Amino acid sequence: MRDPSGQNLVLSHGPYRAEVVTVGAGLRSLSHDGRPMLAGWPTGEVCRDYRGWVLMPWPNRVGDGTYEFAGQHHQLPLNEPERRNALHGLSGWVDWTVVHHDDTRASLTLPLVPTTGYPFVLDLAVDYELGADGLRVTMAATNAGTVAAPYGTGHHPYFTFGDGPVEELTLTLPATTWCPMDERGLAGPAEPVDGTPWDFRAGRTIGDAVIDHPFGGLVGSQASIVAADGATTTLTLHEGFDWLHVFTSDTHTPPRRSIAVEPTTCPPDAFRSGVDLVVLQPGESHRAAFTIAGSAPA
Repeated sequence: MRDPSGQNLVLSHGPYRAEVVTVGAGLRSLSHDGRPMLAGWPTGEVCRDYRGWVLMPWPNRVGDGTYEFAGQHHQLPLNEPERRNALHGLSGWVDWTVVHHDDTRASLTLPLVPTTGYPFVLDLAVDYELGADGLRVTMAATNAGTVAAPYGTGHHPYFTFGDGPVEELTLTLPATTWCPMDERGLAGPAEPVDGTPWDFRAGRTIGDAVIDHPFGGLVGSQASIVAADGATTTLTLHEGFDWLHVFTSDTHTPPRRSIAVEPTTCPPDAFRSGVDLVVLQPGESHRAAFTIAGSAPA
Protein backbone atom coordinates (compact mmCIF):
# COMPACT_ATOMS: atom_id res chain seq x y z
CA MET A 1 0.00 0.00 0.00
CA ARG A 2 1.10 3.56 -0.68
CA ASP A 3 2.11 5.79 2.22
CA PRO A 4 -0.03 8.98 2.16
CA SER A 5 3.20 10.95 2.67
CA GLY A 6 4.91 9.39 -0.32
CA GLN A 7 8.42 8.00 -0.31
CA ASN A 8 10.22 8.00 3.05
CA LEU A 9 13.86 9.09 2.78
CA VAL A 10 16.01 8.15 5.78
CA LEU A 11 19.12 10.17 6.68
CA SER A 12 21.69 9.50 9.40
CA HIS A 13 24.95 11.01 10.62
CA GLY A 14 26.57 10.41 14.00
CA PRO A 15 23.90 10.82 16.71
CA TYR A 16 21.32 12.22 14.27
CA ARG A 17 18.62 10.43 12.30
CA ALA A 18 15.98 12.09 10.10
CA GLU A 19 13.12 11.14 7.81
CA VAL A 20 12.09 13.27 4.84
CA VAL A 21 8.96 12.54 2.81
CA THR A 22 8.24 13.37 -0.82
CA VAL A 23 4.69 14.69 -0.28
CA GLY A 24 5.33 18.33 0.52
CA ALA A 25 9.09 17.67 0.88
CA GLY A 26 8.27 17.56 4.59
CA LEU A 27 10.43 16.64 7.58
CA ARG A 28 8.70 13.69 9.22
CA SER A 29 11.17 13.10 12.06
CA LEU A 30 14.48 14.13 13.56
CA SER A 31 16.20 12.51 16.53
CA HIS A 32 19.43 12.96 18.48
CA ASP A 33 20.94 9.98 20.31
CA GLY A 34 17.60 8.23 19.85
CA ARG A 35 15.63 11.06 21.46
CA PRO A 36 12.89 12.49 19.22
CA MET A 37 13.41 16.20 18.64
CA LEU A 38 10.29 16.73 16.53
CA ALA A 39 6.62 15.92 16.95
CA GLY A 40 6.20 14.12 13.64
CA TRP A 41 3.74 11.54 12.40
CA PRO A 42 3.88 7.77 11.74
CA THR A 43 4.23 6.08 8.39
CA GLY A 44 0.89 5.14 6.90
CA GLU A 45 -0.80 8.27 8.24
CA VAL A 46 -1.55 11.66 6.73
CA CYS A 47 0.52 14.51 8.13
CA ARG A 48 -1.50 16.48 10.68
CA ASP A 49 -1.15 19.99 12.07
CA TYR A 50 1.20 20.90 9.19
CA ARG A 51 4.03 19.17 11.02
CA GLY A 52 7.40 19.54 9.31
CA TRP A 53 5.85 21.34 6.35
CA VAL A 54 7.64 23.36 3.72
CA LEU A 55 5.72 26.63 3.32
CA MET A 56 5.96 27.88 -0.29
CA PRO A 57 5.24 30.28 -1.99
CA TRP A 58 3.99 31.96 1.18
CA PRO A 59 4.19 31.07 4.89
CA ASN A 60 1.30 31.34 7.30
CA ARG A 61 -1.85 33.17 6.11
CA VAL A 62 -3.23 35.42 3.40
CA GLY A 63 -6.37 37.02 4.81
CA ASP A 64 -9.47 36.29 2.71
CA GLY A 65 -7.06 34.77 0.18
CA THR A 66 -7.07 38.09 -1.65
CA TYR A 67 -4.19 40.36 -2.55
CA GLU A 68 -3.13 42.94 -5.12
CA PHE A 69 0.10 42.55 -7.03
CA ALA A 70 1.42 44.54 -9.99
CA GLY A 71 -1.98 46.14 -10.44
CA GLN A 72 -3.83 42.83 -10.57
CA HIS A 73 -6.33 41.39 -8.08
CA HIS A 74 -5.86 37.75 -7.08
CA GLN A 75 -8.12 35.34 -5.18
CA LEU A 76 -6.55 32.23 -3.63
CA PRO A 77 -8.61 29.20 -2.55
CA LEU A 78 -9.45 29.29 1.17
CA ASN A 79 -8.07 26.18 2.85
CA GLU A 80 -8.76 27.61 6.31
CA PRO A 81 -12.42 28.44 5.65
CA GLU A 82 -13.39 28.88 9.31
CA ARG A 83 -11.05 31.88 9.44
CA ARG A 84 -11.40 32.87 5.77
CA ASN A 85 -7.70 32.46 5.05
CA ALA A 86 -5.39 30.88 2.51
CA LEU A 87 -2.93 28.97 4.68
CA HIS A 88 0.67 27.77 4.27
CA GLY A 89 1.20 27.99 0.52
CA LEU A 90 0.68 25.58 -2.35
CA SER A 91 3.44 22.98 -2.07
CA GLY A 92 2.35 20.89 0.92
CA TRP A 93 0.02 18.34 -0.67
CA VAL A 94 2.11 17.83 -3.80
CA ASP A 95 4.50 14.91 -4.46
CA TRP A 96 7.96 16.37 -5.01
CA THR A 97 10.68 14.76 -7.14
CA VAL A 98 13.77 13.30 -5.46
CA VAL A 99 16.85 14.48 -7.33
CA HIS A 100 19.39 13.18 -4.81
CA HIS A 101 19.33 10.85 -1.81
CA ASP A 102 22.20 9.27 0.10
CA ASP A 103 22.90 8.47 3.74
CA THR A 104 23.22 12.11 4.82
CA ARG A 105 21.39 14.20 2.22
CA ALA A 106 18.05 14.44 0.41
CA SER A 107 17.28 16.99 -2.29
CA LEU A 108 13.80 17.48 -3.77
CA THR A 109 12.37 19.74 -6.44
CA LEU A 110 8.94 20.89 -7.58
CA PRO A 111 7.94 22.87 -10.69
CA LEU A 112 5.14 25.03 -9.30
CA VAL A 113 2.65 25.61 -12.09
CA PRO A 114 0.30 28.61 -12.29
CA THR A 115 -2.94 28.11 -10.39
CA THR A 116 -6.00 30.01 -9.23
CA GLY A 117 -4.85 33.05 -7.32
CA TYR A 118 -1.17 32.44 -7.98
CA PRO A 119 -0.61 32.63 -11.77
CA PHE A 120 3.18 32.49 -11.49
CA VAL A 121 5.78 29.91 -12.51
CA LEU A 122 8.36 28.92 -9.91
CA ASP A 123 10.97 26.17 -9.66
CA LEU A 124 11.16 25.14 -6.01
CA ALA A 125 13.89 23.15 -4.27
CA VAL A 126 14.51 21.89 -0.73
CA ASP A 127 17.72 20.30 0.50
CA TYR A 128 18.15 18.45 3.80
CA GLU A 129 21.69 17.58 4.92
CA LEU A 130 22.81 15.96 8.17
CA GLY A 131 26.26 16.73 9.51
CA ALA A 132 28.16 17.07 12.74
CA ASP A 133 26.37 20.38 13.40
CA GLY A 134 22.88 18.94 12.94
CA LEU A 135 20.32 19.13 10.14
CA ARG A 136 20.76 21.98 7.66
CA VAL A 137 17.67 22.82 5.61
CA THR A 138 18.04 24.95 2.48
CA MET A 139 14.99 26.22 0.60
CA ALA A 140 15.16 27.87 -2.81
CA ALA A 141 12.85 29.30 -5.46
CA THR A 142 13.56 30.53 -8.98
CA ASN A 143 11.11 32.56 -11.04
CA ALA A 144 10.84 30.50 -14.23
CA GLY A 145 8.17 32.76 -15.70
CA THR A 146 8.09 36.00 -17.67
CA VAL A 147 6.62 38.33 -15.01
CA ALA A 148 7.56 39.25 -11.45
CA ALA A 149 6.15 37.00 -8.70
CA PRO A 150 5.39 37.62 -5.00
CA TYR A 151 7.10 35.10 -2.76
CA GLY A 152 7.76 34.08 0.81
CA THR A 153 8.83 30.86 2.47
CA GLY A 154 9.12 29.14 5.80
CA HIS A 155 9.36 25.80 7.54
CA HIS A 156 7.08 24.34 10.21
CA PRO A 157 8.96 22.12 12.71
CA TYR A 158 7.25 21.26 16.01
CA PHE A 159 9.84 20.60 18.71
CA THR A 160 9.16 18.13 21.49
CA PHE A 161 10.85 16.83 24.64
CA GLY A 162 8.98 13.63 25.34
CA ASP A 163 5.69 14.08 27.17
CA GLY A 164 6.78 17.22 28.99
CA PRO A 165 4.47 20.25 28.70
CA VAL A 166 5.66 23.47 27.11
CA GLU A 167 5.22 25.22 30.47
CA GLU A 168 8.50 23.65 31.62
CA LEU A 169 10.55 24.75 28.60
CA THR A 170 12.95 27.67 28.60
CA LEU A 171 12.74 29.66 25.37
CA THR A 172 15.36 32.07 24.06
CA LEU A 173 14.58 34.24 21.00
CA PRO A 174 16.92 36.94 19.62
CA ALA A 175 13.96 39.11 18.62
CA THR A 176 13.41 42.79 19.41
CA THR A 177 9.90 43.02 17.93
CA TRP A 178 6.69 40.99 17.91
CA CYS A 179 3.39 41.30 16.05
CA PRO A 180 -0.03 41.21 17.73
CA MET A 181 -2.40 38.72 16.11
CA ASP A 182 -6.15 39.02 15.60
CA GLU A 183 -8.73 36.26 16.02
CA ARG A 184 -8.14 35.13 12.43
CA GLY A 185 -4.39 34.63 12.92
CA LEU A 186 -3.45 37.73 10.92
CA ALA A 187 -0.59 39.93 12.07
CA GLY A 188 -0.70 43.60 12.99
CA PRO A 189 2.28 45.98 12.76
CA ALA A 190 5.44 45.01 14.63
CA GLU A 191 5.92 46.40 18.14
CA PRO A 192 8.96 46.39 20.48
CA VAL A 193 9.19 43.46 22.88
CA ASP A 194 10.62 45.71 25.61
CA GLY A 195 8.44 45.61 28.71
CA THR A 196 6.05 43.01 27.26
CA PRO A 197 5.44 39.30 27.97
CA TRP A 198 6.97 38.61 24.54
CA ASP A 199 10.56 39.46 25.43
CA PHE A 200 12.51 36.18 25.37
CA ARG A 201 15.92 37.63 24.53
CA ALA A 202 17.46 36.64 27.85
CA GLY A 203 15.71 33.27 27.90
CA ARG A 204 12.92 32.41 30.30
CA THR A 205 10.45 29.68 31.13
CA ILE A 206 7.34 29.70 28.96
CA GLY A 207 5.02 29.03 31.89
CA ASP A 208 1.40 29.84 31.08
CA ALA A 209 2.21 32.08 28.09
CA VAL A 210 -0.01 31.37 25.07
CA ILE A 211 2.12 32.13 22.01
CA ASP A 212 1.09 32.21 18.36
CA HIS A 213 3.03 35.24 17.16
CA PRO A 214 5.71 36.30 14.69
CA PHE A 215 8.93 37.72 16.08
CA GLY A 216 11.23 40.01 14.09
CA GLY A 217 13.97 42.56 14.48
CA LEU A 218 16.42 39.73 15.04
CA VAL A 219 19.67 40.76 16.72
CA GLY A 220 21.13 37.27 16.55
CA SER A 221 20.74 34.13 14.51
CA GLN A 222 20.11 31.53 17.19
CA ALA A 223 16.99 30.50 19.09
CA SER A 224 16.99 27.74 21.67
CA ILE A 225 14.62 25.58 23.70
CA VAL A 226 15.85 23.93 26.88
CA ALA A 227 13.90 21.19 28.67
CA ALA A 228 13.74 20.75 32.44
CA ASP A 229 16.40 18.01 32.25
CA GLY A 230 18.77 20.24 30.28
CA ALA A 231 18.20 18.70 26.84
CA THR A 232 18.51 21.49 24.30
CA THR A 233 17.34 22.15 20.77
CA THR A 234 18.98 25.00 18.90
CA LEU A 235 17.70 26.59 15.70
CA THR A 236 20.23 28.70 13.83
CA LEU A 237 19.11 30.99 11.00
CA HIS A 238 21.33 31.46 7.98
CA GLU A 239 20.78 33.60 4.90
CA GLY A 240 17.25 34.58 3.92
CA PHE A 241 15.32 34.15 7.17
CA ASP A 242 14.47 37.31 9.15
CA TRP A 243 11.46 36.14 11.21
CA LEU A 244 10.54 33.42 13.68
CA HIS A 245 6.93 32.40 14.28
CA VAL A 246 6.37 30.68 17.64
CA PHE A 247 3.30 28.59 18.46
CA THR A 248 2.72 26.74 21.73
CA SER A 249 0.27 24.25 20.17
CA ASP A 250 -2.65 25.27 22.36
CA THR A 251 -5.21 24.09 19.78
CA HIS A 252 -3.68 20.65 19.30
CA THR A 253 -4.80 17.36 20.84
CA PRO A 254 -3.34 17.03 23.41
CA PRO A 255 -2.54 20.73 23.78
CA ARG A 256 0.84 22.25 24.67
CA ARG A 257 2.95 19.13 24.16
CA SER A 258 5.13 20.64 21.44
CA ILE A 259 6.29 24.08 20.38
CA ALA A 260 6.72 25.31 16.84
CA VAL A 261 9.60 27.70 16.20
CA GLU A 262 9.22 28.41 12.52
CA PRO A 263 11.82 30.26 10.43
CA THR A 264 10.04 32.50 7.91
CA THR A 265 11.02 35.22 5.48
CA CYS A 266 8.04 37.41 6.38
CA PRO A 267 5.22 37.71 8.93
CA PRO A 268 1.68 36.43 8.26
CA ASP A 269 -0.36 38.22 5.58
CA ALA A 270 2.72 39.62 3.80
CA PHE A 271 1.00 39.25 0.41
CA ARG A 272 -1.37 42.00 1.56
CA SER A 273 0.82 44.06 3.91
CA GLY A 274 3.97 43.88 1.80
CA VAL A 275 6.12 43.52 4.94
CA ASP A 276 9.35 41.77 3.89
CA LEU A 277 7.61 40.34 0.83
CA VAL A 278 10.12 38.98 -1.71
CA VAL A 279 9.47 40.00 -5.31
CA LEU A 280 11.17 37.57 -7.68
CA GLN A 281 11.94 39.00 -11.09
CA PRO A 282 12.03 36.62 -14.09
CA GLY A 283 15.07 34.39 -13.75
CA GLU A 284 15.79 35.57 -10.19
CA SER A 285 16.34 33.11 -7.32
CA HIS A 286 15.91 33.30 -3.55
CA ARG A 287 17.58 31.04 -0.98
CA ALA A 288 17.03 30.67 2.75
CA ALA A 289 18.55 28.18 5.20
CA PHE A 290 18.54 27.14 8.84
CA THR A 291 20.07 24.42 11.01
CA ILE A 292 18.51 22.35 13.81
CA ALA A 293 20.90 20.88 16.39
CA GLY A 294 20.38 18.97 19.60
CA SER A 295 22.29 18.22 22.78
CA ALA A 296 21.77 15.55 25.42
CA PRO A 297 20.31 16.22 28.88
CA ALA A 298 22.72 17.83 31.34
